[in-house]
Amino acid sequence: MSERSPAPGGLALIESLVNTVDLESGADSLDTEEGRARFGLTEDALPAARQLRESLRATLLAHAGHPPHRPVTPLGELLAAAPLVITVGPADGAAAFAPVEDGSLLSRVAAAVAEAVTAGTWSRLKACEAADCHWAYYDRSPAGRGRWCSMQVCGARAKMRRYRANAAGQKGSETNKKGS
Repeated sequence: MSERSPAPGGLALIESLVNTVDLESGADSLDTEEGRARFGLTEDALPAARQLRESLRATLLAHAGHPPHRPVTPLGELLAAAPLVITVGPADGAAAFAPVEDGSLLSRVAAAVAEAVTAGTWSRLKACEAADCHWAYYDRSPAGRGRWCSMQVCGARAKMRRYRANAAGQKGSETNKKGS
């Protein structure tokens, strides 16, 4: 779980939604009234919100170069049900994407994705490489090749596992040399 600052713009909504479940413990904040209220959800809307969350997670894993952790409905199929319009401010002429639908979570996510694609930030929103984490984070690294939500937690664990595996492999090869 990340100590990073929130993603910019509308990506913060997506990051926040994906991070409503802790894969390691199984705790899901959407199970609470407070957690649902953060996204304007009713209990009836939970199945669709969870489906959207896992489709987003699969997409964020793809941004990081990883396969989804389980089969999901493709995000594009879900977002197709949330058409957007382009609004233009009368005072300043600023253009923005806005949901056609009245503020549903799906429509707000679709607008956030469209905004991020336009800004060139969409592919920087990723899911952590750690299989027991997959926490969403915004990759602020200069090259855009971040792999973990937290270098201090998930990154350190991965490096320690790799170190131990290498050490065990070297020990095994030394044993084989002595036996020859």
